Amino acid sequence: MKYINTDLLNTLTAEAKNSPRKRMNYNFHKTGDELLQRMLNALEPETYLPPHRHTKQVEIFLLLRGKLTVVFFDDFGNIIETQKLDPLVGNHGVEIPTGVWHTILAEESGSVIYEIKQGPYIPNAGMEFAPWAPEHSESDACELYLASLKKQVLKLSEK
Repeated sequence: MKYINTDLLNTLTAEAKNSPRKRMNYNFHKTGDELLQRMLNALEPETYLPPHRHTKQVEIFLLLRGKLTVVFFDDFGNIIETQKLDPLVGNHGVEIPTGVWHTILAEESGSVIYEIKQGPYIPNAGMEFAPWAPEHSESDACELYLASLKKQVLKLSEK
């Protein structure tokens, strides 16, 4: 039996805060071979998740605590939709169809999602990173892109 409780969320959040990437996952599946991949992802506001899409699988996020914005893009990197997730106001999650460009912005420290995807897990198979966004290895470009993206999302939410 595996339980999701405050102690687990707090431990995972502490690990995310101390991680250079400002995020940390906890897998419930034992191996990447399992047909249902289930994990917790603790995300801090400084984390950069490169915009990407899944070409063969649906992705589901359920926000357990904190606040997030899920950002959806067209093929050119233009924002086409945003969805604020905050369980305290009744917005708990999103199911992202195959082929949709997206990223997640952590709006609050201690944010944790429960993520579900079809397996088996094969690193980068069925996942395509957006050609119009910086890669993780480009740390300065990532910081600039993340700041710009947050400003764009804020501006859109004010309309």
